[in-house]
Formats: sequence, structure tokens, C-alpha cells
Amino acid sequence: MRLKQSYRSALILAVALSLGACGGFREELGLNKSSPDEFRVVSRAPLTVPPDFALRPPAPGTPRPQVGTPTDQARRALTGVSPEDLSQGAGGETPDGRSAGERAILGAAGAENADPAIRQTVDRETNRINAESEDFLRSLIFWRKEDPPGLVVDPEGEARRLQENATLGRDVTVGDTPTIERKEKAILEDIF
Repeated sequence: MRLKQSYRSALILAVALSLGACGGFREELGLNKSSPDEFRVVSRAPLTVPPDFALRPPAPGTPRPQVGTPTDQARRALTGVSPEDLSQGAGGETPDGRSAGERAILGAAGAENADPAIRQTVDRETNRINAESEDFLRSLIFWRKEDPPGLVVDPEGEARRLQENATLGRDVTVGDTPTIERKEKAILEDIF
């Protein structure tokens, strides 16, 4: 009886552990953490009475004018200038959208004297570096120097010919010199 009960306990424990590994089962039991997305949580401005009672009610579905986008809220919190003030020219920004501080930093960095052909210069230098690294990579992969293509004397055949001439007492210049014709190899010929 006791052995049967221990088997049941072990079986129940095994089933519970295997189901606990499933994500859906853990969610159903409320074991997973479910926190709100901090990037989607946006506070809404409280309702206020307008200072001018002659205002028209907003059209349904239009954004509330005092709220703005989260970007506008962040800009207002950091700079103290609202987007409406920026559109009217307040905040010290120029028509190109740069503040006086940005203009001062760009002037000190020499941005007005920038080379207009810098992109072509960078591309040319990058292509040269890529070509050098490709040559280095090729020397790593194909580490043996290739023999130049053409006709070359066969050393084994020449040694045999010279030995035969010496055995028979002939002059070393008698007979044809054996040659090997080296062909140009394909790129992946040595690998496969």
C-alpha cells in the first residue's frame, strides 16, 4: 500500500513539474510576471475649464491640444518651451531647427569648412582597405604559392634519363628532356 502511494506521489510530482515548465500553464496559474509596457504608459492631462468660454468643442477623435505627443511632452520638460512656441520662433531656434548652442558647437567643430566630397574620399579609402584585406585573406586560405603555368622540366623523368645515359655510357645530352605542362588552376581546385 505504501509503495503504491509513493508511486502516485512521484507521478503527480512529475506531472506537476512537466506542466510547470509550460508557459501557458504558468500564466494560467498566475506565476508569470505581467507588468505593463513602460513605453506605452502615458499619463493623460487632467480636464480643465478653458479660460475662454467661447471656445468650440473639439471634434471627436482629434488629439487633445494640451497633451501633444510624448515627444512634445519630453521636449517641453527638458527645454521649457512648448511646440507651439517653437513654431512661432521662440526658444532661440533658427528656421533650420538649430538652437544657438548647436550653432556654436558646429562652428567650434568647423562644420562650415567640411569637405563636400568627403563621401567619395571615404568610399575610395574603404575600397582600398577592402582590397588589401581580400589579398590578405587569399594569402591565408591559399597559403602555398602557385607555380607559374607553362612548361617545366620533370625532375624525376630527367633523373631517370641521366641515370640511363650514365649506365649505357652515353653523353648527358642524348635523348629528349622530359617536361611537365602546368596549367592555370581554378579558384577552388585545390580545396575540392
